[in-house]
Amino acid sequence: MDAIGPLLELLRIELPIIQAPMAGVSTPAMAAAVADAGALGSIGVGATDAAGARRMIAAVRERSRRSLNVNVFCHRPATPDRAIEAAWLDHLRPLFARFGAQPPAALREIYRSFTVDETMLAVLLAERPQVVSFHFGLPAAGALRALRDAGIVLLASATNLREALALQAAGIQAVIAQGYEAGGHRGAFDPEAADDRLGTLALTRLLVRALDIPVIAAGGLMDGAGIAAVLTLGAGAAQLGTAFIACPESDADAGYRRALAGSGAHHTVMTRAISGRPARCLANAFTELGAGIDVRRIPAYPIAYDAGKALHAAARAAGEFGYGAQWAGQGAPLSRPGLPAAELVGILVTEMRQALPAGPIGRG
Repeated sequence: MDAIGPLLELLRIELPIIQAPMAGVSTPAMAAAVADAGALGSIGVGATDAAGARRMIAAVRERSRRSLNVNVFCHRPATPDRAIEAAWLDHLRPLFARFGAQPPAALREIYRSFTVDETMLAVLLAERPQVVSFHFGLPAAGALRALRDAGIVLLASATNLREALALQAAGIQAVIAQGYEAGGHRGAFDPEAADDRLGTLALTRLLVRALDIPVIAAGGLMDGAGIAAVLTLGAGAAQLGTAFIACPESDADAGYRRALAGSGAHHTVMTRAISGRPARCLANAFTELGAGIDVRRIPAYPIAYDAGKALHAAARAAGEFGYGAQWAGQGAPLSRPGLPAAELVGILVTEMRQALPAGPIGRG
């Protein structure tokens, strides 16, 4: 448990719980509620531009002045391949037709990587959230230095020891150990490299043993017992995402919420078909579509996501929600629908304390 206190002090929070920055699902209202409950609230700005990020940060600060984590995507900018993109649109055309729609005429790179987004960096330096976290890798050393010089705490995701050591060497202050159980996009730096698919418990323990900086465990964690387990392994905190999707503050639509409460929650699938990068999703019509696809036929991330979002919009307009990006981890069946985010944090803390030995955050 020695790692908990220093990390809480670093992040300026009271509880070893981080609400994951789920782009498109987490909201300023959710982040503020979690922060005021004593945990670390997060927003993901990888799916918006600099102006949108500024508005989201302001919306959090209207509700709370506690610590805030702002997450950005550091993926390699996509290399367009018009032949692959056209063939992918032709492959999806019958599905669009089923819902009375046409696919886009062409696909766009809908998300700009933070690695080339100077305006986003400028917003973060001006707004100075307490924490900035990176997914899919890191920006250039100059951006890291500027953020650190601004007094911002830097976190980043790793899916294996090699990535974690690179993060530590770059000056990241705590590593998020993203197990294969985690919902949403794998944080792997190179999506084409072999993936050892390390689970949360094994990865957390490996990183705790190897690193000189705190480790935050993420993936499949849904209740206080899971949080206690990773703290016992040496993590300084636990990051939970899927646990918060069913909260009323979430931006998940009604179809996503129904799916999370249904049988698909017991059969999450890692797929590239929706966005172009591996991501864990509730079993649905889109994951079924991707099951038999040669990944070489799928356009690069996030170009493929342009098609995925268009198909979801067409299907949803016809009352079909099964083509959504219903990201969720393997712990999805443990979801507790309807609990406000702050109330959920309180329950997690009670369960965590019941599972931990006596101590400053245990039963004592």
